[in-house]
Amino acid sequence: MTANTTNTPAIKVVVIGGGYAGVMAANRLTQRDDIAVTLVNPRPKFVERLRLHQHVAGEPAPVVDYQEILSERIQLVVDTATGINATGRTVTLGGGDTLAYDYLIYAPGSGSFDLTSISGAEEFAHPVANLEAASRLREIVDATPSSAPVTVVGSGATGVEVATELADQGRAVTLVCGKVLCPYLHPRVRRKFAKRLAQLNVNVIVGPDAIVTAVSSHAVQLQDGRELPSEVTIWTAGFSVPDLARRSGLSTDDTGRLLTDETLTSVDSDRILAAGDSASPSGMPFRASCATARPLGAFAADAILARLDKRQPKEVNIGTGFQCFALGRNAAIVQLASMHDVATRFSISGALAQKIKSSSYGLLTEELSKEARKPGSFTWRFKDKKRREKLNQRRDMTRQVA
Repeated sequence: MTANTTNTPAIKVVVIGGGYAGVMAANRLTQRDDIAVTLVNPRPKFVERLRLHQHVAGEPAPVVDYQEILSERIQLVVDTATGINATGRTVTLGGGDTLAYDYLIYAPGSGSFDLTSISGAEEFAHPVANLEAASRLREIVDATPSSAPVTVVGSGATGVEVATELADQGRAVTLVCGKVLCPYLHPRVRRKFAKRLAQLNVNVIVGPDAIVTAVSSHAVQLQDGRELPSEVTIWTAGFSVPDLARRSGLSTDDTGRLLTDETLTSVDSDRILAAGDSASPSGMPFRASCATARPLGAFAADAILARLDKRQPKEVNIGTGFQCFALGRNAAIVQLASMHDVATRFSISGALAQKIKSSSYGLLTEELSKEARKPGSFTWRFKDKKRREKLNQRRDMTRQVA
């Protein structure tokens, strides 16, 4: 740690968001003892979002006390950030307080798709993107007979995991996929998914017309006019990010993510950095996942530490290499991928895949806890060389147009 003197005022860093990215960044900043870190989060406990599908199916709320994963030097403020004043370097909170900062890390995460655009969806469809929504849905599922039809809309990781978890309990589940089942997958691995879904008797609806146009209390209507009976409709398709950055007058991409350079620094202010699902470096955001959130949080913290040491921050370089999917309580598949996050024809299944998936839950929180005890210990081995090539190509094209 860098020693602090009594005459040196603390450097104030505010971190907005207590998810994987925000906690990682906050812990990492404690490498210097002249930094005072404040973490702002709307909930008093950390939510393991990767396990929300299990909560919907009856497991206890997947929460962890912040004292287990957050450095004791960090001040936790349970509130919601409602505004950012980049010029005055302040954050306004929902409770009325204002926090001053020297540096700000923007990591509010992501949430559910805006259901208001689908007829009846806001009233009759149930999202799963946060703890409160998952808890409400669990109560609805518990109160619904096991023979009642359940429709899951969306075939990304969340949709597949929720559908298979409920089907594993013997529920009648229909999975509405859109054009293709889990677009991320390699076709060869997708066939394994389809086989597993068939084993669980999940009715998979896929194709160009498998788009939901309306939801009612007892049915889901598709683009081609088909009407599916549905006593419980679960919405996992699409996602959104908080509009805090946009409302605060900061530059964002089309989705609302904070627009940054490759050091994760806002294009509007070198005192604001972004990490996690709400970051858009060079307008080329990484896949929204804990796999990228943790290293992005580390990169954002390292950028601040570099500037304080009068060094040039490093440009972000994160590869992924795989994605894990739970396919019911006792099955999983690990889709292997290139460092550029493109799925390959290879995968891991069987007992090994199940072990990898189940152990990942605890390993992720252990990483955060270790970073709290030994800040700077987290490392990320996967690197993506193609991202740099793609950025250079785009810059060359921009110069040619100019």
